[in-house]
Amino acid sequence: MLIEFTIKNYRSIKSEQVFSMVKAKGDELENENSFLPAATNSPLLRSAVIYGANAAGKSNLIRALMDMEFIVRNSSSNIQEGDSLPITPYLFDENTINEPSEFEVVFISEGIKFQYGFSSTKYKVLEEWLIAYPKGRPQRWFSRVFDTKNDQYDYKFSDHLLGTKSVWLNSTRSNALFLSTAVQLNSEQLKPVFNWFKEKLRPTNVSGWGAGYTASLCEDNETKEQVLHFLQSADFNIHDIEIETEKFDPNSLPNELPNSVKEQISREMKGKEVIDIKTVHKTKSGKKVTLDFSEESDGTQKFFSFAGPWIDILKNGYVLIVDELHDNLHPKMVKYLVNLFHSSKTNPKNAQLIFTTHETSILNQEVFRRDQVWFCEKNKHQETSVYPLTDFSPRKERENIEVSYLSGRYGALPFINNINKFGA
Repeated sequence: MLIEFTIKNYRSIKSEQVFSMVKAKGDELENENSFLPAATNSPLLRSAVIYGANAAGKSNLIRALMDMEFIVRNSSSNIQEGDSLPITPYLFDENTINEPSEFEVVFISEGIKFQYGFSSTKYKVLEEWLIAYPKGRPQRWFSRVFDTKNDQYDYKFSDHLLGTKSVWLNSTRSNALFLSTAVQLNSEQLKPVFNWFKEKLRPTNVSGWGAGYTASLCEDNETKEQVLHFLQSADFNIHDIEIETEKFDPNSLPNELPNSVKEQISREMKGKEVIDIKTVHKTKSGKKVTLDFSEESDGTQKFFSFAGPWIDILKNGYVLIVDELHDNLHPKMVKYLVNLFHSSKTNPKNAQLIFTTHETSILNQEVFRRDQVWFCEKNKHQETSVYPLTDFSPRKERENIEVSYLSGRYGALPFINNINKFGA
């Protein structure tokens, strides 16, 4: 469960920006859109939506979480000495170009609240810290600060952190995280922190899912019924799904492909299986009509690709971060997907959804609480700021949030020049 995310000096984000999933005051949609986890006294939100103009920095906020996840998961294993980390500072100020980027996330894993973060350049981690709240009170399990004068790290450990800390310390490279290294060297105590990034946090964009995962679920009759129910509930007239797998055949590639491309695909696919998906529809008389998956509309294909991950995330209580959820989806489909997170029946383990969109038809107080709506805006210096709707104190259940947003009351809109100047 995500509580809060803080980012500083990352791409278009110069000054510190804080994004929170903590429920604010107000009892609107309280039972549907929020929940109270056992590890904290603060209720959390089941979803949050971020609006803003193109290039305002919405995707950078999502990308920051994705890069933080990547660094945690890979810095000690897949990244070698001298390799660069996926970190880009704010480049429009000479004072920040050589400064580290800072990431911090507060979350709940296995019933314990954690506060973990680090600051780093492309090639060196300069600070790293972890605070745990096993009984509601903070315990700083470790901290790490690079001392530029002595060209070495200053580590501090709590007695609460058990294990061969000196071994983990000596094994941690300058471009790797202590957390990742310790877990790789079998720290059981730190696994809940690492596993939250590895298993619970699911950042992606709309194009990040193909149909393969949903198709794999359909190979089991029980989970296939869940997928069918998911599609039919959203008013897709699909009666059945047929899945066939077969070994890749190079002869199946189109003749018009260049030989070099055919050879590359054949090398990559050698020995692998290809999934063939067919959808089954019914005519008025009840006769079955089978279509190749490619014959379905883009929206149907996209929604089918969503089905498997969405079911998995709701079932297991993961944190889903999606950039541009509206892409290729009807507004009612977007609303349907969001509302699945707002129901204890479809979301029994309190999975969370955070997404960016330009779809304003769902921007109303029947779908979201006021504290679930966020905005993203750039100033004249190309700096991104992230702020909640609650900063404007909209009237509860009375203000038309969509109209107010589109009229410019909350900012975060594109500035359009006079069309008469076009081509002048």
